[in-house]
Amino acid sequence: MKLSDVKKLHQKKYRSQLGYYLVEGEHLVLELLNAIGAGHPRLKAKDIVFYVTEQYHQWLEAKWPFETQCKAENITSQQMAQMSDTKSPQGIIARVPLPSTVEPDGAAAIQGDSKYIYLYETQDPGNLGTILRSLAWFGNYTLLMSPNCVDPFNSKVVRASMGAIFHLDMELNVPLESLAERFERIAYLDMDGQGIQTPSFNEYQCFLFGNEARGVPTEAVVQLKATAFTIPGSGKIDSLNLASAVNICVYELSR
Repeated sequence: MKLSDVKKLHQKKYRSQLGYYLVEGEHLVLELLNAIGAGHPRLKAKDIVFYVTEQYHQWLEAKWPFETQCKAENITSQQMAQMSDTKSPQGIIARVPLPSTVEPDGAAAIQGDSKYIYLYETQDPGNLGTILRSLAWFGNYTLLMSPNCVDPFNSKVVRASMGAIFHLDMELNVPLESLAERFERIAYLDMDGQGIQTPSFNEYQCFLFGNEARGVPTEAVVQLKATAFTIPGSGKIDSLNLASAVNICVYELSR
């Protein structure tokens, strides 16, 4: 792939066309290598291509834990600056294939005792990255995302996830109405709901979180027969940040 095409991977349409996304910087590359080493089914060492400046070539060889030789292309600092979307590039970028199984396959089966977090039209990359970190930290969660959500392979989301994106099962473009086919019990947040500390909160399979500004359409909640829960607070403000709300709920579910 030409370097000019690699740079295009910062745009969603080219990620979809070319089938790759970018992972930039020491920390994220190390997390990527750890995920491959742990046997992640969607990540294979042979499929990863690295672009490195001179000072990072030996660094990569020292960190590469696999028998196969890593695919690395040396580039200049100027080329790295053009390819990167950060102000101060560290000098290493990995080109990673997009997962091939992130689209839902009909009414996919529920996996064991896994909990499902559904995000409806989430827009903020920082929110999504933080949510990915929390779900990966607590484990045993699958993330479902509606159409019109921010792309999880957006460079800002990948950075904000701090590598969690490599460790989490996700399904993209999951229609909101399809949840009724998969889950008998769906919960969502509402100011007038039961407190999440209620024991029954943990009995639900899917937890629905709405768009940062608009929430979830009322008619959809009714059609899904979803149950309302709330995070008790002081009442001095009327809402929590989306990522904060998800984090609190996930902690309560994992407690």
